[in-house]
Amino acid sequence: MMRYYSTRDANRQSFHSLKEAAFMGLAPDGGLFMPEYVPHADLEQVLQKASSSYADMAAYLASLFFGEEFSADVLRSLVQHAYHFPCPLHQLDENLWMVELFHGPTCAFKDFGARFMGAMLGQLGEGDEQLTVLTATSGDTGSAVAAGFYGVPGVKVVVLYPNGKVSDLQESQMTTLGGNIRAVRVDGTFDDCQALVKQMFNDREFRVTHNITSANSINLLRWIPQSFYYFYAWSLWHKATGGVAPDVVVPSGNYGNITAGMLAARMGLPVRRFICASNANDVIPQYLVSGEYCPRPSLHTIANAMDVGAPSNYERMMCLYGNNYQELCSSLCGWSCTDDEIRSAIATIYQRFGYVSDPHTATGWLAAQHYEAQGFSLSTAHPAKFREVITPVLHQDVTIPLTLQQAMNKEKRFVSIDVDVEKLKAIIDAD
Repeated sequence: MMRYYSTRDANRQSFHSLKEAAFMGLAPDGGLFMPEYVPHADLEQVLQKASSSYADMAAYLASLFFGEEFSADVLRSLVQHAYHFPCPLHQLDENLWMVELFHGPTCAFKDFGARFMGAMLGQLGEGDEQLTVLTATSGDTGSAVAAGFYGVPGVKVVVLYPNGKVSDLQESQMTTLGGNIRAVRVDGTFDDCQALVKQMFNDREFRVTHNITSANSINLLRWIPQSFYYFYAWSLWHKATGGVAPDVVVPSGNYGNITAGMLAARMGLPVRRFICASNANDVIPQYLVSGEYCPRPSLHTIANAMDVGAPSNYERMMCLYGNNYQELCSSLCGWSCTDDEIRSAIATIYQRFGYVSDPHTATGWLAAQHYEAQGFSLSTAHPAKFREVITPVLHQDVTIPLTLQQAMNKEKRFVSIDVDVEKLKAIIDAD
């Protein structure tokens, strides 16, 4: 069976099972889990399965990692339940296509990882032990995790989000489900929320006695399935253009998304280069220029899902490239922009193509223009989730999908705390 090791275990002296890695979230040494080896994907199989459905292709790719843990029937049933929504490719011009990853239940790309993870943890735990899923969010992760884990037997979810730094709609999605979902509003930034989560994981006794794991992209069950949609997008793009190795543009914050793409490339997906698009939180783009990794407090922007000043998945990124800076730079370009540039891009994209883009998608488009990309860019969230930004720019309302309307009409329930790990512990103890 596939085993998993820590990014900080350079000599690979300690391995863990899938259940251990998934339930721990972080490795005991504080590193992120990596698969013992990267399986090879047969592109002919990928093309064949993708032509049938996203779920069929995802079941094949999932079997490469988890096929010795679960039967083909179980994996097929799991992904069919998780992925009952489309993942279309939209052409903007002759060089650039948009992969629309926002057609899931919470209208954000994180539905792909969160729904898979929720189903897998349900299988691994079998409801026989209480698991606490603790996650920090800058916007879309919280809603996707809440929806993906809602009603999963034996699992309770605690979502931390920064007060005043998520959209009203994002907050509604996190705070209106109830049941096994508890929302905690933190008087601080996303980095403060993430720091609280890390403090909890560093308190080994509390973590073990309360059986705590994370649903952020640090958890391999959130991270690995995000590699699947790169194969699906490539299949659609290849069929439409006849191209082989595209440029792939990824709006990036905590860098789980783009490192999942890098995992796909290690599995055999042809990619010419990756382009990470960031807002003012440009730690990785600056690293690619200077060679010095300098995390810093995050800045609040209109592309809030990327408001991360200390990207957790930096460790995975370096691990995938053998901690070789030059090799990383040969495969990855970086780009950053201001809020004003994002607003201008939203307007320009609409004027040129009649396409309404959310702030993160607009950031990706700017990066694609800068590097004259030929391939596809990830469109990560439905524009309705950011209508506070888009409506003043386009001077028109954004159509709100039914699933989002339903969340907006419900009462919000949350607990407010300052940045205090003891108060967070008390909330977990109280449930």
